[in-house]
Amino acid sequence: MDPASGRAPLTLVASGQEWSSRSLESILAPNGYAVLHAYSGRQALDRARRTQPDLILLDTHLPDADGMEVCHLLREDPRISRGTPILMLTSGPPTKQEKLAALRAGAWELLTLPVDAEELLLRLEAYVQGKLEADHAREEGLVDPDTGLYNMRGLARRAREIGADAVRKHTPLACVVFGAESASAAGQDPTVLARKLRKLGRVSDAIGQLGPAEFAVIAPATDAPAAVKLAERLMQALGESGPASPTVPSIRAGYEAVTDLHSTPVDPSELLMRATSALKVARTRGNGQRIYRYEEPSVLS
Repeated sequence: MDPASGRAPLTLVASGQEWSSRSLESILAPNGYAVLHAYSGRQALDRARRTQPDLILLDTHLPDADGMEVCHLLREDPRISRGTPILMLTSGPPTKQEKLAALRAGAWELLTLPVDAEELLLRLEAYVQGKLEADHAREEGLVDPDTGLYNMRGLARRAREIGADAVRKHTPLACVVFGAESASAAGQDPTVLARKLRKLGRVSDAIGQLGPAEFAVIAPATDAPAAVKLAERLMQALGESGPASPTVPSIRAGYEAVTDLHSTPVDPSELLMRATSALKVARTRGNGQRIYRYEEPSVLS
């Protein structure tokens, strides 16, 4: 149940197998989910557009279409929220290639039927909660409608919320800011970059847009070495554009991280400012280093 609206989360189950659909409904309905069925790819697209579900469970094989293609169409459709979790379902153990294909199509996961009911419900609870929070943030003007990423106001709020949780749990917290090699360089369409970040970012990360081609990630439970790995992974994805092209700028990153926010006297929003400063350093130093950690400015006595 969504506490803000008082309604049950709406789940669209798209499968050509009646037994599979009813089996999933027998798990979902008693646990507070409203279930809508679709038995073909065409039906899934139509009902998703009309009902705006909070969650989509999509079979990889539909009577009239390939599930991967349907997933791609759902993800690209501007009438369907970009934050809607799509979980694909397959009847046999998936290969690595199938898992990668599902992720590239925009799915959050590829699950094997029959599913473990307890595990499925725990996954869905986390996914739906994240989706509902993003919807509320969008309604409050905290999310950019074009990219689906937090704006500065939304990112600052999420930094405070994530920081409060890190203080309670004595866990690390990091912020990584990405941008083109020069502040004025324009590489790819920001919506394309945003889509790549949403695919690669964790559900727990808060991803925001600071400028036309400048993005920030507030990453909970992430220390300095993990922040560097995160930066490397996302920089590689942001730089992907097919064959090498001189018109695509090199990506730079700045970051700051603390090992235990509870024992470190720094406000979470300050991490964002420090990472942004580190990005400026990465842009100005022409020594080939692409990732910089924030350094306290030296004070002359």
